[in-house]
Amino acid sequence: MAKGSDGSRLANLNEWVAEVAALTRPDRIHWCDGSDAENEALVAQMLGDGTLVRLNEQTHPNSFLHRSDPDDVARVEHLTFVCTDDQNDAGPNNHWMAPDEAHAKMDALFDGCMAGRTMYVIPYCMGPIDSPLSRCGVEITDSPYVVANMRIMTRMGAPALARIEKEGTFVKGLHSTGELDPDRRFIMHFPEELAIKSFGSGYGGNALLGKKCHALRIASHQARSEGWLAEHMLILGIENPQGETHYIAAAFPSACGKTNLAMLIPPEGYRNAGWKVWTVGDDICWMRPGKDGRLYAINPEAGFFGVAPGTSKKSNPNALACLQRDAIFTNVGVTADNQPWWEGLDNGQQPAIDWRGEPYDPAKRPAAHPNSRFTVSAKACPSYSPEAENPAGVPISAIVFGGRRASLVPLVFEARDWTHGVLVGASMGSETTAAATGAVGVMRRDPMAMKPFCGYNFADYFAHWLSFDTPGAKLPKVFHVNWFRKGDDGKFLWPGFGDNLRVLEWMIGRVNGTAGAVETPIGALPSADDLNLDGIELGDEALCKLFGYERDGWSAEFQAIGDYLAGYGPRMPQALVDEQRRIAGSLA
Repeated sequence: MAKGSDGSRLANLNEWVAEVAALTRPDRIHWCDGSDAENEALVAQMLGDGTLVRLNEQTHPNSFLHRSDPDDVARVEHLTFVCTDDQNDAGPNNHWMAPDEAHAKMDALFDGCMAGRTMYVIPYCMGPIDSPLSRCGVEITDSPYVVANMRIMTRMGAPALARIEKEGTFVKGLHSTGELDPDRRFIMHFPEELAIKSFGSGYGGNALLGKKCHALRIASHQARSEGWLAEHMLILGIENPQGETHYIAAAFPSACGKTNLAMLIPPEGYRNAGWKVWTVGDDICWMRPGKDGRLYAINPEAGFFGVAPGTSKKSNPNALACLQRDAIFTNVGVTADNQPWWEGLDNGQQPAIDWRGEPYDPAKRPAAHPNSRFTVSAKACPSYSPEAENPAGVPISAIVFGGRRASLVPLVFEARDWTHGVLVGASMGSETTAAATGAVGVMRRDPMAMKPFCGYNFADYFAHWLSFDTPGAKLPKVFHVNWFRKGDDGKFLWPGFGDNLRVLEWMIGRVNGTAGAVETPIGALPSADDLNLDGIELGDEALCKLFGYERDGWSAEFQAIGDYLAGYGPRMPQALVDEQRRIAGSLA
């Protein structure tokens, strides 16, 4: 039981914990304090029962491997529900279930599910403990693996409990791995109750309830009612040679290079000139208008839960540097001497055991699952910004949308104004990746990269975005990027990785009014001369497709965007419909 200064502000928490214990019937209850001693005891317990495997202490001290059930390796969007009183409030972008029905279904699953297990009570804070932008939650779980990950990913334990006592409010999250049966697996969100119930999965986004469930699905609902934005965005700072730092928030669907961009290392010429990139966050961004009219952002997370495959010295040396100690790896392979290994890791090692614990056979399966993960403290990143702990957040100069588009979409363009920028975000599309179950490589609309994560009707969400354009607001410029444009030979036309800074530099120039652009119906595009391309060679096809636009293709795209917006019915903001029609007309 939690004990406060007078106990009254924690009565709500204690009553809820008692109710859950009566339902789930655990053998014991453990209130997590987040201490080193607690963590060491949990790790020892998991090493003893095989939940964790200790990795090579010489190469990766205090690092561990977890192998999840082979049927429990990614988000399960088809089993994820938003439960509002009115189905229209959840919108066509969410699977819906009536709250009473959802509670009854989940409580039947939770009935007695923790018998023989320990029930862990995890108080946590999303964001710096002393930030007014932060919000608290409590997750109840029977998984020590979840506790260990939540300790890395959130501000967990005694300080969070103290803030909950002070505020008296928190998001309630109840989780059990159950039997890991895919047919008895559901993730239910009750935004009107600030509550989450997740059963039958031990996978990150389904089980670490502070992450996607709280920080996006529930927080997006909170943000709408409280006048802020909870977004699936990285936050990075770009410091120029004059010592000025601009902060950029960028939304990409999972596994589309968010972590790589958040930890970008400038090309050699830029480094020599004095450019620096600072990592504030790699996945989630909470933004609120400041007194000066600008948007200020915090990263509500304290760690990285990143995709391992493809992470290498070439793609993301900062991420690789994070992972040399004090990390938890999930579903990666291991070498003969017990070092973590995944596809794309360019360290000269070879895998011996695959992610399922079997001898590696490339004809059978990859060594690491395509959605295998690492969990590590953000402070381990060489480019970590101390501003990530700033209670006031960082001012955002630009918002960037992007996804995987092999054709049509150029390297970068700038929205005409805020309304156009909201349309750019609302209509963005991407080819699907392994982060979610289902087919890979299918183009789908993923507004603001929030399709799996928005806790309410997208039409209302777009209206909420539009509402920030008020007199006196100094809103960020909005851009769209596509690092993944391909040529006729099927190869990428843009080098990507560190060279993406060349595009970000142009954006900052546009913010400052110093960079040129060509006005087109789809937005302002740079010419090749507007970007610093020193040190890279682009052929004629690349220059044409990266810096041009195809009128006929875009005309068809905007017809499809119109059909997409119409699918949300009468709640769709008229301003967005008018903007789509304006651009479609200019392309006709």
